[in-house]
Amino acid sequence: MISYEVSMGLTILPVIICSGTYNLTDMVVKQSYIWYCFPLFPLACVFLISILAETNRAPFDLPEAEAEIVAGYNVEYSSITFALFFLGEYSNMLLMSALYTILFLGGWLPFIDIPFIPFEFWFSLKVTLIAFMFIFIRANYPRVRYDQLMNFGWKIFLPLTFGYLIFVSGVLVAFNGLPMSKVTEILLV
Repeated sequence: MISYEVSMGLTILPVIICSGTYNLTDMVVKQSYIWYCFPLFPLACVFLISILAETNRAPFDLPEAEAEIVAGYNVEYSSITFALFFLGEYSNMLLMSALYTILFLGGWLPFIDIPFIPFEFWFSLKVTLIAFMFIFIRANYPRVRYDQLMNFGWKIFLPLTFGYLIFVSGVLVAFNGLPMSKVTEILLV
């Protein structure tokens, strides 16, 4: 579990550095010129794969694979208990899709500026597309083994995210592009 969660945390740090805030609303507003999925494309891919693993969706549904001989909790629970398990899984999937949309896809900002379409439509459309991608990946890719997930997390994701964090920070410092707060601007003057 920790192999992809560390990388998931390290993918959020460059977004925070680029936006200069922890506020999700301000992060979306800072993406009005360019969405972070373009300059931070490798991190957007790592975050997408990490949220697939975090939500235990295929090809990373390893806890479900252990009990697949008897179908796991499909046999253990029925009726409303079974429905609550699935409601929890799919609400977690929608939450992660919304977080991905806010961090990398510009939140409620539109693809193209059409004045009569509300912002809620664009946000819902983006979340739906990411949720559809969850379902599409589940239908098309085979399950990975535990050792493959660990190797992927520790040998590929961790060096990539850490290196990209250093790269983004270095580029922003070199070109004087770090976002500054009002207090920092006053102290530097």
